[in-house]
Amino acid sequence: MYGISVLTLPSVDLDRIRALDTCAVSNAIERLNVRLRNEGFTSGALCCHFPNFEPMLGYAVTGRIKSSSPPMTGRCYYERMDFWDYLATVPEPRVIVVQDVDNAPGVGALMGEVHASIALAMKCIGYVTNGAVRDLPAVKALRFHLFSGSVAVSHAYAHLIEFGEPVEIGGLKIKSGDLIHGDCHGVQRIPPEIVSQIPPEAERIVSSERELIQFCKSPRFSLKGLSERVEQASKDCL
Repeated sequence: MYGISVLTLPSVDLDRIRALDTCAVSNAIERLNVRLRNEGFTSGALCCHFPNFEPMLGYAVTGRIKSSSPPMTGRCYYERMDFWDYLATVPEPRVIVVQDVDNAPGVGALMGEVHASIALAMKCIGYVTNGAVRDLPAVKALRFHLFSGSVAVSHAYAHLIEFGEPVEIGGLKIKSGDLIHGDCHGVQRIPPEIVSQIPPEAERIVSSERELIQFCKSPRFSLKGLSERVEQASKDCL
């Protein structure tokens, strides 16, 4: 039997974070000073394929795949019922996070219309990979989030080689059960211990930024006024 220990968080806190974009949440995490500012998010070539979707927020279900050579047994991904059994042990909503460990990731795509339909039935809301995805119009119609390093025509030999272990996508290390947040800006991991603090902190930052932007647009703008506001913003970051 599979199982992991996940700190499930109050739905009201998750709903408040889901209403924020990743930049606002990232700003709040930085202000709360719980990790280094160059950690906790993807960097490099990871494409958000449906940037007009609402932000994605769910608990990670991790796996590793290869697609450039055939699996030792079986033919394709959906024969791995042990993976779906494992996925069901992770709290909802779920985000499948898969690292393509081929030397050249993205030869084939694990995730397409069929896989997305199965994932949705299993209460998953999105898929994140450094490899490839396919069937973009059909998956978009399902309202299923896709983040990937590339797009592929074929499944090729895409198959799971292991699951439940930590993975790394775009420099971001992710464990099963991690709270994952993504939108058109990228994907980040949210520290669970500060979930309730993020929305009010993000609101304070947005309010301060809005005031500065309005000042820049107003006839009251001056370098002296800008200097005063920048100095205050610097103090707020300490």
